[in-house]
Amino acid sequence: MEWIDSMRGFTMILVVAYHVSMMGYGENPKDSSYLSLCVLFRMPLFFFISGFFAYSSRTQWSLPVLVRSLWKKFRIQVIPTVVFFALFIIMLHRGSWDKAVSLLQHDTKGGYWFTIVLLQMFVIYYLFAYVEHFFAPRLERLRLRWFPITLLWLCALCVYATWYMPSWFHYQKQDWLQWSSFSQTIIFSHFFLAGNIVHRYWDRFQRLFDARWFAPLIITVAVAALCEHFRWHELRRQWANLPRTLAMYSLMTTVILVFRHYATAFSRQTWAGRTLQYIGVRTLDIYLLHFLFIIHIPTVGPWLQTCRPNFVLDLAVSLAGASLVVAVCLAASAVLRISPFFKRHLFGR
Repeated sequence: MEWIDSMRGFTMILVVAYHVSMMGYGENPKDSSYLSLCVLFRMPLFFFISGFFAYSSRTQWSLPVLVRSLWKKFRIQVIPTVVFFALFIIMLHRGSWDKAVSLLQHDTKGGYWFTIVLLQMFVIYYLFAYVEHFFAPRLERLRLRWFPITLLWLCALCVYATWYMPSWFHYQKQDWLQWSSFSQTIIFSHFFLAGNIVHRYWDRFQRLFDARWFAPLIITVAVAALCEHFRWHELRRQWANLPRTLAMYSLMTTVILVFRHYATAFSRQTWAGRTLQYIGVRTLDIYLLHFLFIIHIPTVGPWLQTCRPNFVLDLAVSLAGASLVVAVCLAASAVLRISPFFKRHLFGR
């Protein structure tokens, strides 16, 4: 499905644009009309796509398959992250050990949290799929094959909800959640599982997506949830989380509907499709490299503040910087991939 690779490329551009605005321009998401919208769906969509591709009906789970799958993900997710994080510290922070320790103590790791969190999600899912395999025949007879993955998604959603209830739950400030970045796994794992469910029952979801009432309903929910979220977003706790979560899911679904409906426009037959798909299959390369090439122009953020709230200008300036950074990352990736050693150990090929 070429449109999904194009959608992944589109999402990667938004991720880079967000970091360019934050780290390069010095913008604040609460003060930026573009960032406050982008932050709601860019990472959820990324994890949704990762979960979508994590499922394969052809996989015959066994202990050797489980071990190979876990090792493969560990090699792809951890080794490159360690290498590029070290380069990040050496090149941008003059090899400061104190800075490295400070970043590692934070759950976002200076930006290098995504691969760590994605690995945690794959570990949880692979262990679940391995156990699920043993109960599959009985579940098939009872027509309950959908039940375990749906239950896991609901559990992940409930744990996510507790993260925004500090007056009722008090585990959020534990140090190990920051060191391991598991706090981000709590926040985003339900999107990964949602993508997995959609892929498992893709035919049924396609019929739902094609229903005439579905797109208008999703757009209406997105608009209503956004209005309510921006009314309460500064609270950032339990009262604001329900409209925020509805906005995240409805915006993510809207993007999926757009790319699927206009799939021909994002095929390899079009310039936009070829470009986005090329970026889409190089997301790991771009993610690992782009922190090294972000241009720091701190005067841009204050200038955009004087034009606030100009959404189009904010978006255009962010995308312009992101396009330049993505182009440099792709060039650097092409050079590094000349070496079979780097191609395998830095980018998992």
